[in-house]
Amino acid sequence: MIEPLDRLRAICLAYPEAEEAGGVGNPSFKVRGKIFAMRHSLHEVDRWSVWFKAPPGMQQLVVGNDATRFFVPPYVGSKGWIGAYLDVDQDWDELADLIDESYRMTAPKKLVAQLANS
Repeated sequence: MIEPLDRLRAICLAYPEAEEAGGVGNPSFKVRGKIFAMRHSLHEVDRWSVWFKAPPGMQQLVVGNDATRFFVPPYVGSKGWIGAYLDVDQDWDELADLIDESYRMTAPKKLVAQLANS
């Protein structure tokens, strides 16, 4: 079985100029110094999750449709970020799509354009 962190790394580090770093998350995934996804343990509660940006309206839709897998994270939730629990049965294709959207919202246009060409 592939560990959730390994799956998360495979998704996040496949993007142009994506890097894994410390800081807010454990780890955070950044593009040119800006976080597009981060693993978080909800203040030492032993429950890992990943947090990522989402476009307006998406947070309500995603969390509202499945609160067992998704939640509004503290601090950044007011900015539309979504949290996804990593200790439940996740749809990793769906999670990859959501992280893709977060990367596209964060990365410079030149890097996003590379995605269309690959």
